[in-house]
Parts: sequence; structure tokens; C-alpha cells
Amino acid sequence: MTVSLVLACVWALVATLIAMGPRRFHWPGAWGLIAVGVPLVGWVTFQNGPIWGLLVLAGGMSVLRWPVIFLVRALRGTRDTAE
Repeated sequence: MTVSLVLACVWALVATLIAMGPRRFHWPGAWGLIAVGVPLVGWVTFQNGPIWGLLVLAGGMSVLRWPVIFLVRALRGTRDTAE
């Protein structure tokens, strides 16, 4: 296993620990995970190919689903007031 895939697994473990922590750490942790995860996905793609890169990207998007949902809503210009 390459170093980039090992770091992607460590990233997933850190994301799990942040999710189990107090709620006040979720959004700051999410921003940190995004800042580290974007270059990590690029590195995984560079070292292992696009299939592994897409798998790591899909895993990261499943962990950080709310920032992705908010990004899609902001790009569409829609606001959900029911929440």
C-alpha cells in the first residue's frame, strides 16, 4: 500500500474521531479535514490512478456530506427554510 493510501486511511480515522467528539468540534474539524483532504485526493490520484482517486473522493464526500450539501445549495442559489 502506498503512503498516500495509508494517509487517506489515517484521514478517515481522524474524521471518525472528530465525528464522535463534542458537537462544537464538528465544523472546525470539517474545515480542517477539507483542507487536508483535497490535496490528499490529488496525491492518491497521482500515485495510484484515477479509480483510487475517485474512491477516496467518494469516501471523503460521504464523511463530509453536509459541507457538500451546503455547497450544492449555495451553487444552485436555493435556501431550505424548513430546517
